[in-house]
Amino acid sequence: MKTIIIFLIACLFCTLIFAQEQPVKIVFDITSSDTNVQEAAVKHVKMMATAYPDSMFELVMYSGAYDMVVSNTSLVLEQMTALATIKNVDLVVCQASLNRHKIIAADIISGVRAVSDGILEIIEKQSSGWGYIKEAN
Repeated sequence: MKTIIIFLIACLFCTLIFAQEQPVKIVFDITSSDTNVQEAAVKHVKMMATAYPDSMFELVMYSGAYDMVVSNTSLVLEQMTALATIKNVDLVVCQASLNRHKIIAADIISGVRAVSDGILEIIEKQSSGWGYIKEAN
């Protein structure tokens, strides 16, 4: 019995080691206007990007989360500005959401790119093999 337990622990350890060696690609989806959810999303992306520097991460913001990237209204401006400097992180905002709220490109923080549709962006990433995480309450 002891040998089986040691074997299982060794297998688990090897699995964890090899899993961390493989780069991943994860798209994070956020629609919430709740500052706590926005702060958590930024924290999650930053932690993953730091822990897995060879992996790729994308944060897609649309619906109520569009304000995360608006310079004069973002409640997570400092965190977003710092996140935008991490090389394996891509920050994406939905242009349709910006249009609906009459936000222009000059109002967006540096390092964020707009895509025509946030949902389509996520679908395209998933069809290209990206993992998916929904940030919510």
